[in-house]
Amino acid sequence: MALRIYNTLTRRKEEFVPREPGRVDIYQCGVTPYDYTHIGHARQYVFWDTVRRYLKYRGWKVFCVQNVTDVDDKIIAKAGMQGVEPEEISEEYHRDFLDVMDMLGVERPDVMPKVTQHIPEIIELISGLIEKGYAYQADGDVFFDVTSFPDYGKLSGRSLDDMMAGARIEVNPKKRNTMDFALWKSAKPGEPSWDSPWGPGRPGWHIECSALALKYLGSGFDMHGGGDELIFPHHENEIAQSEAYTGEKPFARYFIHHAMLNIDDVKMSKSLGNFFSVRDVLKEFEPGVIRYFFASRHYRSPANYGVDELEAAGTAYSRLVSTLDAGRRALDKADKMESVQEKEEKGSGLTLKADAEEAERRFIEGMDDDFNTAVGIAALHDLARSINDFLHATGGMIHYNKEDLQGLSKAVSTLSTLGGILGLFQESGAIADRGLTEGLISLLIDVRNDLRSKKEWAFADKIRDSLKGMGIILEDTSTGTIWKRIG
Repeated sequence: MALRIYNTLTRRKEEFVPREPGRVDIYQCGVTPYDYTHIGHARQYVFWDTVRRYLKYRGWKVFCVQNVTDVDDKIIAKAGMQGVEPEEISEEYHRDFLDVMDMLGVERPDVMPKVTQHIPEIIELISGLIEKGYAYQADGDVFFDVTSFPDYGKLSGRSLDDMMAGARIEVNPKKRNTMDFALWKSAKPGEPSWDSPWGPGRPGWHIECSALALKYLGSGFDMHGGGDELIFPHHENEIAQSEAYTGEKPFARYFIHHAMLNIDDVKMSKSLGNFFSVRDVLKEFEPGVIRYFFASRHYRSPANYGVDELEAAGTAYSRLVSTLDAGRRALDKADKMESVQEKEEKGSGLTLKADAEEAERRFIEGMDDDFNTAVGIAALHDLARSINDFLHATGGMIHYNKEDLQGLSKAVSTLSTLGGILGLFQESGAIADRGLTEGLISLLIDVRNDLRSKKEWAFADKIRDSLKGMGIILEDTSTGTIWKRIG
């Protein structure tokens, strides 16, 4: 069965055909770090982590870009309230985001570009839109003219006339049309700004994602992800400005949107104040329970968050963990024995091996049907039940015949592998090791910067070259040194 995905752009499930055979390029809308990462955010990043794990399991090479909106009205407002620079706010809460994603076992994207480090690319994109007649200047601001793009509304399925009729947007005398959106905002006193052909200012929200996606992925990349609240206006505007600039269609081949997480059937959000930080939730529930909770629901179905829901997930998840542990202990005991019983008759191990193969088939079938993790979870529980039945039937034997041993080994390995695709059964040590590795890289960058300031170029270059040999490349920018993995 081929992978099929629900594409918001066409409003139907479609067979997934990548731009480049064997490779999947993904752009995720990242965080705006102005507060602690809440459990609603976690749904998106756990889901996409699962998607990436599954695609790799199926043999695709995956490249993922996830932006960081580190300049924004909310960041600026919070900095003003606390009497600090906006950069301090964005750095503090971005660190929180990275920390809690590590705790949840979410693998880092291949590139995590910050908006403030890509102002030249954004200015170039805006300049191109002006030159092509899709955007206009107005007293230091630049707006996109939605009437100049005939396909405006194709993602959300809305007509421009209907949008104008129902618009609840504050009248801006600088705009030609109420639906026109800002590409560049002129500087206000006390706000961060950058020089541009239109005067000092900063980027609008929508343009940043277009600039970053085009820089790192180009036109026609495979998957664009985010919450369904971003369909309009954010992703609609991304499509308009990107396709207007490049003249190429589509900007992204598949738009994949997850449903929101609710509290008492009301969307969880910082603006409503009804959110729970991931850090606080992790004090009560282990990462596997949270990931199980998300995986037990289809990503396009709204999910209601609460203690009862997580406790139920914890109970179900613990059954899987207990089965996996019991199976591993049985194999470990058998492995320590010098002999394996030879029996001609077929034992229950043959059935257990068949059950493992069936679980894998059902898991793949579910995931190939629009990443239906709930089907995958059901397959895991059926396999766990088979393992438990086998262990009870054999009465804790350690002298298994070859068929039994092979069947148990296959079943335990399958349960572990398939659960790992969902991010379950992760050992805390692996997460800690990853955090330690990234901390050491940051320390080496600091040492290198000190060496460069002292003009000790040879030692500084040795650090850079050594890291490159380990698959880590450094990029020196005007705002500091960033690193990313290669290969």
